[in-house]
Amino acid sequence: MNKRQQSARETKRKLITAGLDLIKEKGFDAINVEDITKKAGVAKGTFYIYFKRKEDIVLDISRVPFGEIAEELESMQSMELPEKLRYYFRRFMECVESCGINVCRQWTRDVLDPNSVPDNKDGQKWVYDFEMLKGILENSVKNGELKNTAPVELLTHIIISELYGMMTCWCMSDGKFEPLDWTDKFCEVQLEAIFKPYIVEK
Repeated sequence: MNKRQQSARETKRKLITAGLDLIKEKGFDAINVEDITKKAGVAKGTFYIYFKRKEDIVLDISRVPFGEIAEELESMQSMELPEKLRYYFRRFMECVESCGINVCRQWTRDVLDPNSVPDNKDGQKWVYDFEMLKGILENSVKNGELKNTAPVELLTHIIISELYGMMTCWCMSDGKFEPLDWTDKFCEVQLEAIFKPYIVEK
């Protein structure tokens, strides 16, 4: 990577960090592009080199931390699948909580009403999260951890629906619902039962 590419990456990172901080503090609707660029210390026009509109920054906020989860799981070859799934669940919800309830509200808004964001194809974060988890489960089939008969698409829908249900409950309760607590409870009570018929016995 040359200096120009490094500089561009750093500028985009500054914009994403500034956007995240402002959304956490004030909420998505209370900020504009000028607020983001001012906090990032760049010219307003610079924003449009990387994003079309402020809504686009919300999706990018989700990509880095959630993408890291898949990479972490790839390096955990010795871990049993139920433990990997618990790890995925907990890390997913840790990322949600660390981004804050205002960012979570914007993610769920974009998914519940895809038409609220121009060019939003079926709620982009939902699609991104669905494809990431589906890839993890497909790798588990290839690695012989899940049976070839495992209904990967259905299992992915069940898990993503549960995660987004927790995110929505957190938003609706104005932060009183504790996603990490419920993540642990779900993993203890339901997760193993859902996957047990499909896990390859060793």
